[in-house]
Amino acid sequence: MRIYFILLFGLCLLSCDNDSKLAEEISAIDVDFNIERFDTAFMEANPEDLQDLKNQFPFLFSKRVPDSVVIAKMNDTLQVELLNEVKSKFTNLNETKDHLESLFQHLKYYEKTFEAPRVVTLTNDVDYRNSVIVNDSLVLIALDNYLGSEHKFYQSFPKYITENMTKQQIIADVAEGYANQYAYQTNRKTLLDEMVYFGKLLYFKDVMTPFLSDTEKIGYTKKQLEWAKANESSIWSYFIEKELLYSSDNKLSARFIANAPFSKFYLEKIDNESPGRLGQYLGWQIVRAYAINSGKDIMEIMQTEPEFLFNKSKYKPRK
Repeated sequence: MRIYFILLFGLCLLSCDNDSKLAEEISAIDVDFNIERFDTAFMEANPEDLQDLKNQFPFLFSKRVPDSVVIAKMNDTLQVELLNEVKSKFTNLNETKDHLESLFQHLKYYEKTFEAPRVVTLTNDVDYRNSVIVNDSLVLIALDNYLGSEHKFYQSFPKYITENMTKQQIIADVAEGYANQYAYQTNRKTLLDEMVYFGKLLYFKDVMTPFLSDTEKIGYTKKQLEWAKANESSIWSYFIEKELLYSSDNKLSARFIANAPFSKFYLEKIDNESPGRLGQYLGWQIVRAYAINSGKDIMEIMQTEPEFLFNKSKYKPRK
């Protein structure tokens, strides 16, 4: 028994040493980018500055929108108030830049062709469904969606939405934008397909943003995450007993995948206590199990078909 513990301790030390070396290697990767504040530039601009703004940020101006409309927006009282609130909340973005740098370094490590994008902040009239837009060369971050869960602009929004409209959620949202770029599945028809797809997005955050907590990655409160962990086995049993995994009933996505105030088991006590998106949470644990058992690279995992991934994961819910 004593030899067993010595071996186990040695393996732990070796694992920690390997993790430390990996972290050092990633942190040494050079990624060159700046955060450009279009929100500030627009706020400080006069009508005569409009052409300069267009030249600098052509992708933010539509040819179908006349200059008169843009100039009117510059002087609109609601827009002025919105921009002032953003300026007050985000006097600098030093922490965000540090976190973005780490994310980009991890992306560069795992995807050698990755190049740091142009990063631009702006406002989008609190369109929280499009808080972040990511493509191969550009990241747009709408800061008016991250002013704080109790902000006056968000009073008409449901609480389960506003809980994640905080500064701390920016990096998780950017990472998810990239995860969507890399995730691939032939089909997304069954509940299992959707569980694995969103599980991939969350596992991508495990790898690319290890500095984030699990609550930040999934957008749960600490209490919600603890509930999901404590009830993981019961949730899994429910899915198996009701034969939901391979069902293509599109109502299941609304019940267990889509953002919602709670998951819908149609059991009053459980529904009232549960957080939403429990299908995503279980998918996350399945992908984590597959990653451990397969030893596959993150980019390969993102391309793995869901049924194969599930079968090879040997997933067992925590008791």
